[in-house]
Amino acid sequence: MSEPMEDQLSRIKDEIADSFDEELEMQMEEDRLDELVAEGMSEPAEPTLDRRIYFRELFRLQHELVRLQDWVQYKKLKMVVLFEGRDSAGKGGAIKRVTQRLNPRVCRVVALPAPTERERNQWYFQRYTPHLPTAGEMVLFDRSWYNRAGVERVMGFCTKDELEEFFRSVPEFERMLVRSGIILVKYWFSITDEEQEFRFKMRIHDPLKQWKLSPMDLESRVHWEEYTKAKEEMLERTHIPEAPWWVVQAVDKKKARLNMIAHLLSQVPYETVPKEQIVLPERVRHDDYIRHPVRPDMYVPDVY
Repeated sequence: MSEPMEDQLSRIKDEIADSFDEELEMQMEEDRLDELVAEGMSEPAEPTLDRRIYFRELFRLQHELVRLQDWVQYKKLKMVVLFEGRDSAGKGGAIKRVTQRLNPRVCRVVALPAPTERERNQWYFQRYTPHLPTAGEMVLFDRSWYNRAGVERVMGFCTKDELEEFFRSVPEFERMLVRSGIILVKYWFSITDEEQEFRFKMRIHDPLKQWKLSPMDLESRVHWEEYTKAKEEMLERTHIPEAPWWVVQAVDKKKARLNMIAHLLSQVPYETVPKEQIVLPERVRHDDYIRHPVRPDMYVPDVY
């Protein structure tokens, strides 16, 4: 026996509200983290965006991201978005908000581990090219081939000659991607020295976040100035008309996410995709169908 229409509509509204709660839970987790300020610790930047405005705008922008996704799939576009920045700059949180409502078959995230011995001896870009999109796909790189200009350079994982070859090659590589039809967007998430220190200390004091701190992350604090010099040269030498860099002011995480998503949406002149009206077909019923009961010991216990 099917539910009355009024009850169905009520449940649908509850489910939609539940999906919004997912973002609320994520934000409450971050707010809880900010409250764990130990005595004597440097203070974080004051929040400048009202929570209600943030959620209203985030949901509106995520709705537009769904429209962009539909357009990319409909027009068979190929889109690549690079997320770069210092450790704890907020790249991961921004990526989560972009992908949260999207179809993972259309929009996927690539976050490659450290290269293997075999990969270290390949053409540098070779490990990245298999992850590039086909028609109708969006690919978000959580760090990218720019590792060479950042961590590999600062930590001595590449030679000066390899670094110089990277700077010579990457503009041509990216021009080639753009000529092939790929829409390439590059973001650098920028935070201050003080804000990174605060975020690292928050992770140290929060057992749910400690997994985010690697020895390499901690080492990056020692090399703040070297990373700054590396970033400056990287932006100067790889900011090309075909694939420019866009700097996201990321000290305020909420504003950074909204600004980045709004900008990303502006990079593609998308439109509403024509769709046929969806009609749910009636379930086919057979008189000889018998639904057999599930054994009680197979159910997950109702702890809650």
